[in-house]
Amino acid sequence: MRDARDVLRRPVISEKSVGLIEEGKYCFWVDPAANKIEIKSAVEKMFKVTVDEVRTMNVLGKRKKVGRSIGMTAARKKAIVKLKTGDKIEGFAGL
Repeated sequence: MRDARDVLRRPVISEKSVGLIEEGKYCFWVDPAANKIEIKSAVEKMFKVTVDEVRTMNVLGKRKKVGRSIGMTAARKKAIVKLKTGDKIEGFAGL
């Protein structure tokens, strides 16, 4: 099994994801090859919390225009992790 730092890339900081924190849900950009079991164990190992549910989605890249040429941003994978009632991740508390 891979290291937890290889599975979780970084947290998603947006208005919608910060609003989900009140419900006990946290969003992360994860490795595109990671599955739900790896994501669950990585969050539990890194933050010492209990995970109830993991939802994942593939986010397609967007078309971007740079000068005359048109390129694409990279496709990514996002995971929304729901924690057990009463658990919270301390790093997100200040948001």
